[in-house]
Amino acid sequence: MKDKDCPLIVLLASAETSPAVLYGLYDVLASVGSGYMEMITGVPGTELLDIRIVAASRKPFRCFGNIMVEPHASIDDIDHPDAVVVCDMYTPINQPPRGTYPREVEWLKKVYANNALLTSVCSGSAVLAETGLLNGLEVAGHWAYRHMYREFYPRLKWQEASVLNLSAEHRRIITTGGVTSWQDLAIYLIKRYCGAQHALESASLHLLSPHTDGQLPFASMTQSKQHDDALISDCQDWIVENYNCTNPVARMTARAGLQARTFSRRFRAATGYHPLDYVQELRVEIAKKLLSTETTNIDEISVSVGYEDPTSFRRLFKRKAGLTPAVYRKKFAGIAGMKNA
Repeated sequence: MKDKDCPLIVLLASAETSPAVLYGLYDVLASVGSGYMEMITGVPGTELLDIRIVAASRKPFRCFGNIMVEPHASIDDIDHPDAVVVCDMYTPINQPPRGTYPREVEWLKKVYANNALLTSVCSGSAVLAETGLLNGLEVAGHWAYRHMYREFYPRLKWQEASVLNLSAEHRRIITTGGVTSWQDLAIYLIKRYCGAQHALESASLHLLSPHTDGQLPFASMTQSKQHDDALISDCQDWIVENYNCTNPVARMTARAGLQARTFSRRFRAATGYHPLDYVQELRVEIAKKLLSTETTNIDEISVSVGYEDPTSFRRLFKRKAGLTPAVYRKKFAGIAGMKNA
């Protein structure tokens, strides 16, 4: 049974939404006030939130994975929600959703003007970005979209490490990182509308834990070759086989037969990285794989990826991965080494 004055939280979905996000959010938020009490007393409590799935149309559709979605309402039916969650809406990592969701974008602007809290999960922040409401604000989203946000939404302050970005909370806008950041957002919404105790109970009931290390430990380098610069593609291929060589940027520049400034400009235009950043990211990616799959000494890994000074390597690794090599190994080696029970 619901409280008659429940805050209304709307989950905005589309055919590009992943069911894990949509139904995960729905399951957790809809159980606030009732689920935990049933688990410890055998008697459900009162539901404290009114959770509704909405889409451009109320007509049923299939979302990502061919999973059926039956919206409770269309966006035309709801004008004054307390909060909106823009669920993830997949788009290729180099293509913004320009013109893909015109009705949803206009609706988001309308409900924001009506005092709604706007939030997003993963690629949902790109849909929010289309409203213009994120201009000038710090924004989180899935790490794989780093170059797309920087190229197509230059007025945003992209925060690659962020999982739950509350920097614009005072503006009633909250964005989150990769797909499972919906869990961090759910805990936040429960605490905001129902209090800290219900947030703790929900976390206990659903085994939810905040991503306190941020996104960087999970991020991987994007090595897209979706460009027409054959010289740069050749250098990308070459550095994959020669990442541990000395003076890698100078060698790539010579290989391309270009002046240093020209090479740097073309490399960044094609890949989104400055050449040195590209090499560093590649080396750290290889080090991550070695740390999570092998027992090789960290100093030896440092040398194997091109860094004779282990201290410099550790410093670079922490800056890029958000964790020291030792902590990274502890966090991920168990996953790589998991065996069937």
